[in-house]
Amino acid sequence: MFDNRDIEDIQDLGLDKAQVLEQIKLFQQGIPSLNVLRPATVGDGIVEFDHDQWRTWAKSYDEKSTNLEIVKFVPASGAATRMFGFLFDFLNSFDPEKDQLNEYLDQPGREAVAKFYSNINEFPFIKLIRQQVRQLYPEFKTWTKEKRFYTLVSVLVQEPGLNYGSLPKGLIPFHRYKKNTRSAFEEQLFEGTFYTGLQDEVYTHFTFSPEHLDGFKNEFSRVQSRLERQTKKSFHISYSFQKDRTKTIAVDLENKPFRDDQGRLIFRPSGHGALIENLNEVDADIVFIKNIDNVMAQESVPEMALYKKGLAGVLLDYQSKVHTYLQALSTRPEEVSMDELNAFLWKNLGTRTLPKTPQQAYDMLYRPIRVCGVVANTGAPGGGPYWIQEQQQGASLQILEGAQFDKDNKRHMDVLAQATHFNPVDLVCGLRDHLGAPYDLMQYRDVHMSFIARKNHQGRPLKALELPGLWNGAMAKWHTVFVAVPLETFNPVKTVNDLLNKAHRPLS
Repeated sequence: MFDNRDIEDIQDLGLDKAQVLEQIKLFQQGIPSLNVLRPATVGDGIVEFDHDQWRTWAKSYDEKSTNLEIVKFVPASGAATRMFGFLFDFLNSFDPEKDQLNEYLDQPGREAVAKFYSNINEFPFIKLIRQQVRQLYPEFKTWTKEKRFYTLVSVLVQEPGLNYGSLPKGLIPFHRYKKNTRSAFEEQLFEGTFYTGLQDEVYTHFTFSPEHLDGFKNEFSRVQSRLERQTKKSFHISYSFQKDRTKTIAVDLENKPFRDDQGRLIFRPSGHGALIENLNEVDADIVFIKNIDNVMAQESVPEMALYKKGLAGVLLDYQSKVHTYLQALSTRPEEVSMDELNAFLWKNLGTRTLPKTPQQAYDMLYRPIRVCGVVANTGAPGGGPYWIQEQQQGASLQILEGAQFDKDNKRHMDVLAQATHFNPVDLVCGLRDHLGAPYDLMQYRDVHMSFIARKNHQGRPLKALELPGLWNGAMAKWHTVFVAVPLETFNPVKTVNDLLNKAHRPLS
């Protein structure tokens, strides 16, 4: 199947022939359908707290975290192209020399462009657009309304101009304050001071693409002193890239290795599940995980941080109990009450197949733990909390994506429709065991939760393999706790018009 050049290409990525053959076997055999039992709901896999309980958990975190190493982990490689998707469509479909803008905006399907046009002065980057326009087009004010708006959009998303359509989301200005604007990157650093910077040191790890390294470094140099003056804390950032060895081979529709016009094998990035390797290299006791675009204006951050600290308080409490059991099981197993241990597993960690011996209990307990905030389901596409049946572990709690449901399976579709909660990517993770040693996170994945997606290369169809998602199959064998958090804590920016929402409109 592979010649010497293929083997060299495989080895250059840090892979070997056996690994690639295993990937091809997954294409050939298909991904096994999950045995999805039901959605997790409040009282059946999801815990819910009142405000006083949240404050108690947050206080507990403040008290217990003083000597812990805490890092915030932010996947930030996502490009802003889709964020400005409808504006690219506008540039491709509107002719400012021939079309009337009002007629165009009144057509069905143009609502997003119309909203952007009506509110253009409210966006945090409007001054930057106008500065660029003055430099590039001195005669701008004499143009028709059609040509002016078309040019403003072009300057925003393309070259020559701000070229935001080619930048990562993290570098886009999200919020405008009286004295400055802040990018999503800066807002992530700022909010981290409220729950990771308890010792006046704020550590944040970003994952992004190598081509954006200089952009993020320059942005940090620009904002660091301003943030440190405002917050009286010191900021430390680290970063990593998705590793080449996590790329997966593409196949044609007959499951044979896909080759380009030169006959070379095609390998593709394998999705955010590849970042489990990056997370595995983070040296910390506690890691908060949050997507780069889920931020809010600074006035709302203290209230949001209450829930972040509350989730961490739950984590530290449950983790302490797990560590106590592990310590006892490894030194004096005869003194451990299996009834009490099993009650803890059933009630707190959702374990439904209980151990019968101390060794089984130790093996079951010895794994990393994550506490996941979940919000009420609003119908948005994405993952959510579910119960699934596994062959060895029995029923377990998992975050599943919509793509993991078989659309031809009525029962799957019924369970998906019954879901009450959504995964906003609001995780707190405990990465060290009872002896203080880091878990090897690569041992707790379920490779059978991969995805097969249809893509194309230069117009030719292919099939691509995506690894189990970072918070899906990559964490399938972790202890999982779901906690309902207010919907107000979830404010992603999927399109540029989301910046008009209340959470992204600073009061000052």
